[in-house]
Amino acid sequence: MKSTYMVVGILMLALIAGCGVNKDYVAQQIADSEGRTDSKISGLRDKTDANASEIARLQSLAQQLSDKTDMAINEAKGFENYQVIWSGEIKFDFDATELNESAAATMMEAGEAMEKNAGSIIEIAGHTDRTGAAKYNYMLGQERAQSAKRYLNDKFGFSLYRMFVISYGESRPLALPDETKAASQNRRVTLKVWGNLK
Repeated sequence: MKSTYMVVGILMLALIAGCGVNKDYVAQQIADSEGRTDSKISGLRDKTDANASEIARLQSLAQQLSDKTDMAINEAKGFENYQVIWSGEIKFDFDATELNESAAATMMEAGEAMEKNAGSIIEIAGHTDRTGAAKYNYMLGQERAQSAKRYLNDKFGFSLYRMFVISYGESRPLALPDETKAASQNRRVTLKVWGNLK
């Protein structure tokens, strides 16, 4: 009987001791979890502060851009009476950026129109067909427009500030895909000479 009580007592002591170990383990796990949570909260605070700083920087840049735009508009006064005094178009072979003989003749006409009006400017817009990726076509349109700009600079010596280049890539087709020779019609650069006729 005594031995039975002794065994039960030993078991009770083991359980109590085990509970103490479990309590310490659980307390350690909770402390570790709280530490990780505090670390995450601190990291989120840092990111929030960084985001606030970036937002402030972007707002500052937006204001600077707005100020520069206002200055550009003020400097551009006098162009409001400009109108298109000459327009033309040049075509390109598939995936090409070089001007062919036909294009060179049209570019000469554009240059002569600019020479006749000393204050004139030219808008040069590059276009492509829909073959290939949109990003590539945008770059291709840009290269085509730049070729036309270089030609005018080389042949006529026009200042670069008188020539404005833009690429529309495949986004402004002249002909739809189901039309005859649509792709060849869309591989082009459009030219507009703007001048003040007053």
